[in-house]
Amino acid sequence: MLEVFETEHVACCKLEKKLKGIRINPVYVFLVDGMLIDTGPKCFEEKLIHFYENHTFEVVALTHSHEDHSGTAPWIERNRGVPIYIHENGVDICSRPHPYPLYRRLIWGKRDAFAPRALSRTIHSRNYEWEVIYTPGHSDDHVAFFNKETGQLFSGDLFVHTSMKVIMNTESIPVTMDSIRKLLAYDFGSMYCSHAGCIPDGKRKLKEKLENLENLCGEVQRLYEQGFSIKEINKKLFPKKYPVTFISRGEWDSLHIVSSIVEHLKTAKSC
Repeated sequence: MLEVFETEHVACCKLEKKLKGIRINPVYVFLVDGMLIDTGPKCFEEKLIHFYENHTFEVVALTHSHEDHSGTAPWIERNRGVPIYIHENGVDICSRPHPYPLYRRLIWGKRDAFAPRALSRTIHSRNYEWEVIYTPGHSDDHVAFFNKETGQLFSGDLFVHTSMKVIMNTESIPVTMDSIRKLLAYDFGSMYCSHAGCIPDGKRKLKEKLENLENLCGEVQRLYEQGFSIKEINKKLFPKKYPVTFISRGEWDSLHIVSSIVEHLKTAKSC
């Protein structure tokens, strides 16, 4: 399903997919001032082509290379000829066709290879300059886009929810927390999240997420210092298992939340 609406001069495409046994978060594609932010997954390409053909944009800015954000970038490259930008760490990933596991290809489709350009410290839309803020944690090529004049922040996958139950095995909770702290230093109002949509009180919600993660770090640290193993801590704090853990063969798991915190504790001694 594709829903298109506008808020604060931002055209929002809300893409929803139902999959039995798995909760699939909606995916959002944003168009602001002639700049397309993310391109959605390949499985929605037909619906998104209709949106692209009815709107104009001169530049594409990707928050990161994951297939639900970059899936239709190859179509745009072939048919619209506008520049596509991503953090330098994502350029090589995008140059390879669907470099992700089978279950993700079945859910989001097989993204073709394409050739984006590396982002600089800023990127320009028709009328504005946007600061490119490197925000790793969810992925090593993740960025956010901030407009100082309008106070708008496009946060990619850094927010999603105020609490986290599972993460990918490549993610790091402590690194994510540092990225959230970095964004909270900016004076932004509305936050546009790639899975939660427009959040008018974005700064408050992002602070809430950081507080929850700080509390979680404290709990993990307490249990770890009492001698509990990573698996034992995971069982205590996250007793429920989600279908995505089994379908992804462990790529998504609460265990990765605990292990990333413990790894940080081993080197930094605290969160």
